[in-house]
Amino acid sequence: MKIVIVGCGKVGQTLAEQLNKEGNDITVIDRDRSVVEELAGRCDLMYVAGDGISHNVQMEAGVESADLFIAVTDSDERNLLCCLIAKKAGNCQTIARVRDPEYMKEARFIKEELGLAMVINPEYAAAAEISRVFRFPSAIKIESFAKGRMELLKFRIHDGSILKDMRVMDMNRQLKTDVLVCVAERGEDVFIPAGDFILRERDVISIVATPKNASNFFKKIGIETHQIKDAMLVGGGGIAYYLANILTTMGIRVKILEKQRKRCEELSEVLPKATILHADATDQAVLLEEGMEQAEGFAALTDMDEENILLSLFAKNRSKAKVVTKINKIAFDEVINSMDLDTIVYPKNITAEYIIWFVRAMKNSLNSNVECVYRIIEDKAEALEFMIRENSPVAGHTLLELKLKKNVLVAGIMRKGIPIIPKGNDEMKVGDAVIIVTTHLGLTDLEDILA
Repeated sequence: MKIVIVGCGKVGQTLAEQLNKEGNDITVIDRDRSVVEELAGRCDLMYVAGDGISHNVQMEAGVESADLFIAVTDSDERNLLCCLIAKKAGNCQTIARVRDPEYMKEARFIKEELGLAMVINPEYAAAAEISRVFRFPSAIKIESFAKGRMELLKFRIHDGSILKDMRVMDMNRQLKTDVLVCVAERGEDVFIPAGDFILRERDVISIVATPKNASNFFKKIGIETHQIKDAMLVGGGGIAYYLANILTTMGIRVKILEKQRKRCEELSEVLPKATILHADATDQAVLLEEGMEQAEGFAALTDMDEENILLSLFAKNRSKAKVVTKINKIAFDEVINSMDLDTIVYPKNITAEYIIWFVRAMKNSLNSNVECVYRIIEDKAEALEFMIRENSPVAGHTLLELKLKKNVLVAGIMRKGIPIIPKGNDEMKVGDAVIIVTTHLGLTDLEDILA
């Protein structure tokens, strides 16, 4: 697909890199020539140095023949106007990043009136992910499939766990549960585990299950599954605003620590149910005085990655809270992952996931369709939900009959609203939604799982 991206900030560069990896024809536009030249040299893509709001610049970037136009500058108004111009000039699908809460209230109206394919808000998307983790604090990450009827949950096996040294094939029988282990992370190694795979201490495993069965599974292995009752958020930016809104609606008490007085006053007006404190959370005494040790949830959401990491490590050391760390840069992800920070949220990656899902959906054949895609491990493993169409080569076959590629797992089937954790004799039928977990990145059709 031919894709034009306006804005080469953190989100724009991440999008360009990942969409380029997926074999798309990418052209980027930014007013900073040095930024686009550096990105083009790193990713081998086309660029135009100029203002994306200019019709001439868009034409130079090839908007007339583009399939998709994405505007992710730091201005909501500029993004919307860029998309409006692109729609008129190229008649392509358009996506705009819109971050302002006032605009987000009118997102549906804006999308329909401007003919946008998608309105994406990185801060709201990150807040929604954090809220899911606070709802189920035992998990590192939770993703929903089949309209919420099936979930993929990631968690770590701690010392003394009943799962330690257990074979995957024995787990459901011994625990009397119905979940499927689909990915295991051991250090830098990633496995799609077979039945004889032995789980070890410190492994990070991902399971697929219905919400009810997932809750039952965690209870059987001795992990609490209750929603947190209160949360301390450090940093009063966009993510904190959206997250506080979601959490207070869920009945969770929220306390926000923000060091800029003006921002505290703004948050106090728009978040009447939350407690807003003008305080510097880098002072350990302040955190302890405000009850960090008793908090059930803690999220470090400042603009400084280093600050968020240190705050999170301190929270893990001094409390039993579910700890979430926001990270903007991913240049040192291996080092960050080795710190055992619990849940790490990368807002720009979440945005990229939403848009990559949309791009794949546009590229799909008529036989099958990617409903959604989630990165389980960056550049190593992902989960995809496909819809089985007429004439699909997998329709009417049991899993035992299908010859699947190595490191491909059919992790779930949704049939007429009923979730199925598949066994070898289960058949895939037309109309089913099927969850595939694989280390083969970039699958665009269900046929791609076949050897």
